[in-house]
Amino acid sequence: MTTASVIEVGMRNPAVPATLDNFRALFNKLDKGNLNKLCQVYSEDIRFQDPLETVNGLDELTHYFAGAYANVISCHFEFGEAVVQGKFAAIPWVMHLRHKRIRKGREIQVQGMSHLEIRDGMVCYHRDYFDAGEMLYENLPVVGGVIRWIKDQAG
Repeated sequence: MTTASVIEVGMRNPAVPATLDNFRALFNKLDKGNLNKLCQVYSEDIRFQDPLETVNGLDELTHYFAGAYANVISCHFEFGEAVVQGKFAAIPWVMHLRHKRIRKGREIQVQGMSHLEIRDGMVCYHRDYFDAGEMLYENLPVVGGVIRWIKDQAG
């Protein structure tokens, strides 16, 4: 898939495709050493939410990502086609994560989706949807095996 993959619905917002390209590029280069690049994509008043946290403002987001990336060995994303309507975009992804405290640093894959609002070429709202259990609980030593067994029995 190319980084220019976008499905647009309704009125076209010319700032959105470039902002999505910047968003994709940022998250495929982001690590604990370059969090200063968040300001290239996010507005100062960013509202961010994922299954683990809700933060308001670029400073809080930077602090949250500093903690989230502290033990990350590597992280990259495969982005699907974005669906865009005006200033809003939904972009599916698969995160490939290696984390010191998850599965002894072996790679895990987590599917998710980002819902974005773009204002003046900057992301001002970002909500990630993913299964926190798939990312964390299923990959813990003892608990993970139990959760995976329960899911197998249920489905």
